[in-house]
Amino acid sequence: MRRVSSRDSDRDWRAIRLEREDGVVTLTLDRPAVLNAYNIEMRDDVFAALGLVTRDPTVRVLLVRGAGRAFSTGGDLAEFGTSPSPVRAREIRQVRDVWKRWLGLPCVSIAAVHGLAVGGGLEMALLCDLMVCAKDARLSLPETGLGLIPGVGGTQTLPRAIGLGRAAGVVLAGASIDGREAARIGLAVAAVPARRLEAVVHDLAGRVAALEPRLVRALKSCVQRGLDLPLPAALRLERRYTRKLGSGGTP
Repeated sequence: MRRVSSRDSDRDWRAIRLEREDGVVTLTLDRPAVLNAYNIEMRDDVFAALGLVTRDPTVRVLLVRGAGRAFSTGGDLAEFGTSPSPVRAREIRQVRDVWKRWLGLPCVSIAAVHGLAVGGGLEMALLCDLMVCAKDARLSLPETGLGLIPGVGGTQTLPRAIGLGRAAGVVLAGASIDGREAARIGLAVAAVPARRLEAVVHDLAGRVAALEPRLVRALKSCVQRGLDLPLPAALRLERRYTRKLGSGGTP
C-alpha cells in the first residue's frame, strides 16, 4: 500500500493518513490519543482528501477507518472550551462542507467501524455507502444529552438506515447499538470479530473496486436519488439509467 503524500495532494496530512493500493484509497482518521476526535485539522484534512478522491477517476473505493482503539468519538471536546458555546464550536468545524462533498463522491465509500463510533464519528460512518462493524463496536449519538442536535446529519441518515422507531431510540433516548445489532438491523452489511475486520473490509473493497465504474455511479444514483422519490418515479429513474448504460452513455 502506497502512502498518498504531499506530492500527490499538495498537502501534508496532519490528522489523517491517506494510502492507496490500486483503485482503493484508505483514509485513516489518525488522532488515536484522543480516540480520533474530530477537530479543525481533521476537518480540513478530510475535506482535502475527499476532493482528491473526487477528482481522480481511477479511485474506485474509499475505505474509511480509525487508528488505535476507536473509529471516532466525534467532535473534539477540547475545542468546546475554546469557543463561546458548543454551538459556536460546531459552526467552526462546519465552515467547510465536508458532508456535502462526502455525499457527492463518485466512488463507493466503506466504513470499517471498531471500538467507539460516537456522535460525529457514527455520522461519518453513516455517510458511507457501506459499513462493516467489529462485533464489539459501540455506536451512539449522545448529542441530545449535551443539549445539541446531531450536527452531521444523523437525524436524517440514521432513520433512513434503520427506520424511525429504532433511530428515535438512539437520537432521543440515548440508546447505543453494538456491532452485532448493527448488522442484524441492516445498519452494517456485516459484523465480524475485531481481529478480522481489516481483512473482511479489504476483501469487500476489492470486490467493489472490480465493478465497472459507470455501473457503480448508476447504482449509487438510483439508490440515493430514488429513496426520496415516489415509487413510480423511482422506477422510471431506474429505467432511465438502464437505458443510458445500455447505450454507452454517461450515467
